[in-house]
Amino acid sequence: MVAVAGRQRMLEILVEAVDSLIDDFDLIDFLHRLTAHCVELLDIDAVGVMIVNSCGELQVIAASDEHTRLLELFALQHDQGPCAECYRTGLPQLDIDLESPRAGAAFGAFAEYARGAGFRVTHAIPMRLRHQVIGALNLLHSRPGGIAEPDVRLAQALADVATIAILQQRTIERGNVDKAQLQAALNSRVVIEQAKGVLAERWQIGPDEAFERLRGYARPRQLRLSELARQVVEGTLDTTVLAPG
Repeated sequence: MVAVAGRQRMLEILVEAVDSLIDDFDLIDFLHRLTAHCVELLDIDAVGVMIVNSCGELQVIAASDEHTRLLELFALQHDQGPCAECYRTGLPQLDIDLESPRAGAAFGAFAEYARGAGFRVTHAIPMRLRHQVIGALNLLHSRPGGIAEPDVRLAQALADVATIAILQQRTIERGNVDKAQLQAALNSRVVIEQAKGVLAERWQIGPDEAFERLRGYARPRQLRLSELARQVVEGTLDTTVLAPG
């Protein structure tokens, strides 16, 4: 849990998240900042975010790094892992030792893949509003050990604020999720991945650096990541402006 000296930073992050409730915001960038904030504030090494699409299927929409995104995609392909269970039950899945027989029995392929990626313990926190669950956060440790209760409460608070931000105003109508906006965000994720691939190949850089080049260009210009990514994919942007260095 954050020390007393870090409480100011924690409050700044919560205020930033709450501010999104009263302004238009880029959902993809918002959720990537959420993953970065979780890594910063909690005793964890990586984070993935899954959100349900219009067909009721979980989709990976953000991750703290490329290795974690690939792990989450693997989990979806095999319909395994704590996020899937968390979404189905609406309950946190905590202190899952990926080397234990229990994890092997419950999440066999996922547990093996996660261990191969260097992770030892994982947790999943539901993204929910009252009884409505729209996704889950996957928190990953590279070392053995459980998660402290204060960190669980903070992670749930961040997940809850993020959920409200996603569903606020245009995504809640008479208690039902406006699936169109969530689906649009998931579609944007596809275009962003394509743009990352274009930049990674063009500049011979990694996917994480390619994504940071996109974010670094979009944010100060108040461009949506999806809009910038579409320009890259369609070839309507001079990508030299995104070149490393």
